[in-house]
Amino acid sequence: MNLNLAHRFCSAGAGVAMLGLALALTGCAGKAQVFGLQENFASSETHSRLFDSTPAQTCEAGRRALLSQGYVINTTRPDLIEGRKNFQPDLESHLQIEIRFVCAPDSADGQVSLGFVTALQDRYALKKSNNSASLGVGMLGSVSLPFSASSDSMVKVASETVSSPPFYDSFFDLVRGYLASAEAPGIMP
Repeated sequence: MNLNLAHRFCSAGAGVAMLGLALALTGCAGKAQVFGLQENFASSETHSRLFDSTPAQTCEAGRRALLSQGYVINTTRPDLIEGRKNFQPDLESHLQIEIRFVCAPDSADGQVSLGFVTALQDRYALKKSNNSASLGVGMLGSVSLPFSASSDSMVKVASETVSSPPFYDSFFDLVRGYLASAEAPGIMP
């Protein structure tokens, strides 16, 4: 694209179609990174399942499923459970998975519920940085003594929604197992 033409698009400002605007902004910004469409909203059963139980019973079974796998529960409501679990695959990386399980009624009598689950995985990496400072002593002249230190910190390098169907299938199987065991008298409300 001609830089002169890109400059005209950039300074004109209005009435540019979406594709023309993207091309013009790419010309104005030099190197601009454009991401394609990430979501298509296709019909899928990856993130939801129907349960023959009330939303409160379904969410309680979800809470027990997360607890049984070592998740720390952050939020507990009759219609929402949130839990988090940390992993450290090696000394210089860290993973954190956060699961959000929402339970909604799916029948007029409230005895059937729809459970929606989403897992977000954050990845962290060790970042090493060297810090240095010097000390100048005016009375002795220009004497400089270097002091150096290094610090390490974990920095988030990626965050993504888990999209693995087997991951969600195993979660829903565990929820169903807790619902089945709750059918015994006196275990769950």
